[in-house]
Amino acid sequence: MAEKIIRIGTRDSELALWQAHNVEKQLNDLGYKTEIIAVKSTGDIILDKPLYELGITGIFTKTLDIAMINGEVDIAVHSMKDVPTALPKGIVQAAVLERANVLDILVHKGNPDFTNQPSTIATGSLRRQAQWFNKYPNHTVVDLRGNVNTRMQKLQDNNWDGAVFAAAGLERINLKPENYINLDWMIPAPAQGAMLVVAMENDNYTLDALSQLNHIETEICTYIERQFLRTLEGGCTAPIGALVNYNEDEDTLHFQGVLLSVDGKQKLEIDKTVAIEEWKKLGFFAAQEILNNGGAELMQSIKESLKK
Repeated sequence: MAEKIIRIGTRDSELALWQAHNVEKQLNDLGYKTEIIAVKSTGDIILDKPLYELGITGIFTKTLDIAMINGEVDIAVHSMKDVPTALPKGIVQAAVLERANVLDILVHKGNPDFTNQPSTIATGSLRRQAQWFNKYPNHTVVDLRGNVNTRMQKLQDNNWDGAVFAAAGLERINLKPENYINLDWMIPAPAQGAMLVVAMENDNYTLDALSQLNHIETEICTYIERQFLRTLEGGCTAPIGALVNYNEDEDTLHFQGVLLSVDGKQKLEIDKTVAIEEWKKLGFFAAQEILNNGGAELMQSIKESLKK
C-alpha cells in the first residue's frame, strides 16, 4: 500500500474533533496513515447573528472546502445536516457513516412540567423553532448559537426553561444530561445523526480508502432526505424536516417530511411508505407533493419574511 498520509480537515469544536478522530480510527484500522488538521469556520466565529441572517450556504463547511481545494487537507468530516445539498465543484461525497440517534431532545433545568405553561426555549434552528411554535404557540423561543459545549453553558447561564439539541451530538461527547425529553414528535433535520466525509473527485487513493467506510442504508436514507430538502430549495433558510427509516423485514422505506412557516402556524406534512425500489426519486416526489399543496406559496413567503 502507498504511504500517502490522508490529511483530515475538521472544525475545532469538541464534537467536530470527535467525528474526525472517529474517521481517523476507522482509516487507521484499515492500514491507512492519517493526520488531523483543525480549522475555525465562519459559523463558529460569528455567534451574534442567527444562522439564517448570515446568508451563507454551507457556513460550517466553506472554510474546509477552501482548504481542500487549496490542497491543505485531503478530506473533510462534517455533521451531514450542516452540508449544503450541492457540493462545490471538484468536491464529492466519499462516505456516509452509519447513522447515530436521529432525535432532537429538549434539555431542561429539572422541571419538565413547564411545557404546559408560558416558557422560554432556546434554539438556533428555524426548523426546531417552527415545530416548537406549532406545538407550543404560547412559548417564547430565543436564539442559541455556538458549538454544543457553548450552547450547554449558555443554557445554564440564562434564565431559560430549556434548549433543543440533536441527541447524537451530545451522546458522542458524553454531554447528554439526565434531565432531557426525547422530542419524538419533532421531525429532525435531513441527514441528522449522520456523518459525511467529502474528498476531491480526482483523488482516487483517498476515495478508495473512504469507500470502505460507507454505510449503504444510511447513504440511501440521507440521500432521500436531502433530495427532499433540495427540491424544496431549503438550505439553512427554511423550516424543513425529513426522516427516512428502512424496514428490513418488508424491504420498504418510511418517509416523513414537513415544511412549516417560521412562526409555526402553517404546517405541511407528508407521510408515506414505499417499496425500496422507489428510493431514487422518493425525496423529489414527496417535495413535489408538498409544493403542489401550498408549499410553493409557503416557501415564497418564508423567503420574503427572512429578507426583512
